[in-house]
Order: sequence, then C-alpha cells, then structure tokens
Amino acid sequence: MKAVRQSTPRNGSASVSDEELGPALAAAGLVNGAAASAEAPGSSPPSTGRSSQGKPERSGGPVSAYASRAKAEPPQRDAGEIPDEAQLHEIASQDASSALTGIVGANLRRLRTKRGLSLERLAKASSVSRAMLSQIELGQSTPTINVLWKIARALGVPFSALISDQSIGGTAIIPAARAKVLTSHDGSFSSRALFPFDVPRTVEFYELRLAPLATEQADPHPPGTVENLVVTSGTLEMIVGVERHLLATGDAILFEADVPHQYRNPTKSEVIMYLVMTYVEKTG
Repeated sequence: MKAVRQSTPRNGSASVSDEELGPALAAAGLVNGAAASAEAPGSSPPSTGRSSQGKPERSGGPVSAYASRAKAEPPQRDAGEIPDEAQLHEIASQDASSALTGIVGANLRRLRTKRGLSLERLAKASSVSRAMLSQIELGQSTPTINVLWKIARALGVPFSALISDQSIGGTAIIPAARAKVLTSHDGSFSSRALFPFDVPRTVEFYELRLAPLATEQADPHPPGTVENLVVTSGTLEMIVGVERHLLATGDAILFEADVPHQYRNPTKSEVIMYLVMTYVEKTG
C-alpha cells in the first residue's frame, strides 16, 4: 500500500507552505529553523546542509544510554591521500557507541566480499572515501549515521544489516545503559536502535534525538522504504522532498523515504522522536 505523503492534522499539525510556515512558528513563539540558527548567539551557517549548535543536554531516564562512549579515532589514510573536510564529516562524534564499531566492520566486510566489490568500487558507489571504508572494516573508526545509510544503499541492504550481531538469539533485553547509539559527525543528531541486533529486519525501531536549532539531512533510502515517526518531545519541522510539515509533541507522520528529507529543530529545546522504518524486503 502506498505510504501517505500528507501528515494528518493533530494539534495543529499539517503540511505547510513557505508563506504559512513563518506565521505558524511565530504563533508558537518561534521562528523558521534557518533564521533561528542564524540569530542564535555564536551560531554559523552550515556548510554541508546541517547545522549544529552543540550537543543536547541529557538528564535522567533513557539518556543513561549516553553515559559512556569511547572516542572515535580519526581515519587513517592511504599513502599520498590528502585529508579534506568531507572525509572528516564521515567520522562519528565521541558520543557514538564504540560497541557497534566491530559489528559494523565485520558486517561491511562480509557484505562487500559477498557482492565481489573492491573498496574502490564500493567507495565510488557509496560516495564514501576508500580510506573510511577501510577503517570501518578494520574496526578503527565509527562512521556517522549518514555514512552508514550511504553504504547500506550502495550494498542494497537494510540499515540493520550493517549493525546486526548475528550471534544473538532467543529473548533479548536492551538495557538503556548499554544501548548502541549512532550519531552525526557533530553529535547534534543521534539514533538509538530499540530492537535486538540479531538479524537484518524488514521493520526497525529507533529513538531519535535532535539538538536545539539543528538540522539533519537524510539521503534518499531504497525505493519502497517508509518512515513512520512520532514526536514525543519538542517541535519538529519535517521536510520530505518539497513538502514541509510542522509537527508538535504527539504528532506523527508517515512518508515514503526514497526522496531527500530533513529533520529540523526550529526551537531551543531538544526534540525526541520515535521512528519505525519499514523496508520492502529483507536482504543481506
């Protein structure tokens, strides 16, 4: 069944145009996310489609998942390779879960070799540097959420195919204190998987957090991928292709995620969301 592209109005939530977005935010005491970011003290325009105003404050409850993180090592480079800003953005922030590093590396190596791809060919198909792919496979660097999406798309597998630990079986408890968290390069956007890492799945469940005045740009996912998201705290501006939707606490949205989409936080408070990701089929 084709996913709905229009959010269902709830608490004033609806698809809004550029002309309607300003008054809608102003009525709530807010301004457009881009304008807010520009006006915030010490902020600067994003250079890669993302804005980050620092990591969100955490206290109590599920945030214990962020209690202990190993600092990600910068990727080593091939001889003669010149580091650039784009490659630096492939490295997750220090809030990323180091527990995933070895799992992702082993899965990437297995899936790449299964498809007969060299590092060079996968780098070209995914737009992720060869040096970073090598570091991921060796378990020496933790990639960002966006980098993992690029790799999964190039390999033609669900996101969970890269983060699944196939040694797990039976009933699984996922304690918050030992949660495996992926982040953007600056830590302003984080994703915590709320399902066991046993096998790749056609349905995945995540907790997402977006820092104040921050934006996370997501590339198109494989055709048929559907996102169903609910905001549990804060205000979210969801941009799907050319559509804009302003979601308040409690609002939900369902959309086809095979187009570019953005999660934007136009406020000075952290946004907490829960996301169900559905794929057409399980591969890997």
